[in-house]
Amino acid sequence: MSDPHASSGPDTAVDENRLEELIIEAQTALPVELPALANRCASSLGLDTALIYLVDLQQQLLIPLDEALEPLPVDGSSAGWAYRTVSLRVAESDGGSILWMPLVDGAERLGVLAVRTASLDGVRMRRSRMLAHLFAMLITSKRAYSDWLAARTRTATMRLPAEMLRAFLPPRTIGSSRCVSTAVLEPAYDIAGDAFDHSVAKNILHTMILDAMGHDLTAGLTTSVAMAAARNARRGGADLADVVSSVDQALAQWLPDHFCTGVLCRLDAETGILRWVNCGHPPPLLIRAEGVLARALDSPPQPPIGLAGQLAPAARQVHETALEPGDCVLLYTDGVVEARDAYGAEFGLDRFTDFIIRSSAAGQRPAEALRLLIHAILDYQRNQLRDDATILLFEWRP
Repeated sequence: MSDPHASSGPDTAVDENRLEELIIEAQTALPVELPALANRCASSLGLDTALIYLVDLQQQLLIPLDEALEPLPVDGSSAGWAYRTVSLRVAESDGGSILWMPLVDGAERLGVLAVRTASLDGVRMRRSRMLAHLFAMLITSKRAYSDWLAARTRTATMRLPAEMLRAFLPPRTIGSSRCVSTAVLEPAYDIAGDAFDHSVAKNILHTMILDAMGHDLTAGLTTSVAMAAARNARRGGADLADVVSSVDQALAQWLPDHFCTGVLCRLDAETGILRWVNCGHPPPLLIRAEGVLARALDSPPQPPIGLAGQLAPAARQVHETALEPGDCVLLYTDGVVEARDAYGAEFGLDRFTDFIIRSSAAGQRPAEALRLLIHAILDYQRNQLRDDATILLFEWRP
């Protein structure tokens, strides 16, 4: 096989007309055509070649869109370093350099772009960054409707409940200049009852974590209806109590006798005021100054979501607190702390929070901290989780 990074010469002249044609072409290009398009755009920018790698569903491999090439490990490669740190990595190779550029959409890490250039200078660096930004946007716009891109980033067969539930999930990471929210869930191809949601509306960050009873298609339906009802109420301008009430009513109407536990939060990213409702779920955790504030977000118990008739609560209690800059809030399902090793010992809450604190102290970004944590939980239970495990972390940094 020929070297995919083979040099095509040092010319850096830019044909703006040709570049415009390629950008217009990109709007209607099929996802499978993106590898060839990336190379043509690189050539127009005076670069040699460009290769697109997308991270797999479990964030363990960087999978090339060029099907002739092999995946690269996220841990232990230059490409993976660029992905993990969201930073440029330069590697020398025969006849030039390879720039590993992170592909990022907003706050979400998509993968990396490998740009080969015969010589390296400030102009080529800047053009490589432009190319990475362009293809991050293209991939984001096309993956919403592309089965090929979805299939390319899978390494195992997905069960039907997981397929249905994942259709409702938002991107893993969202954020603004003031706050970031990121989440992970496992088992990636066999998830059923757990789900997360996060959204930004003006200066408000909405977050939610759900855990439905059971581990089958009905459990997935329960959380899917709950997410749809919450989004419908949020988008109609409902306050937090009314959002929960809407989810209660939707489940009682469409899936009677099925319910889920959950926590719904609303963070004002300008003031740091956090409001939350806990419906029969493990309480959120507040991490401040490299420590867990004991019971800071505990609240009196409330029934799960979806109970009808006499069991339904008259009104949901909304709780409020003020965050401080740098505070992190952790939402999680019980499968996280109840994962057991070969001797039956639980992963536990202390190990869970200590991992996040140590990762943050080491300078890990929130999304990378959760990636490492969920892999540690999988390793702890030998990749055989007995229950869904979902973690959502949001951080206020005004």
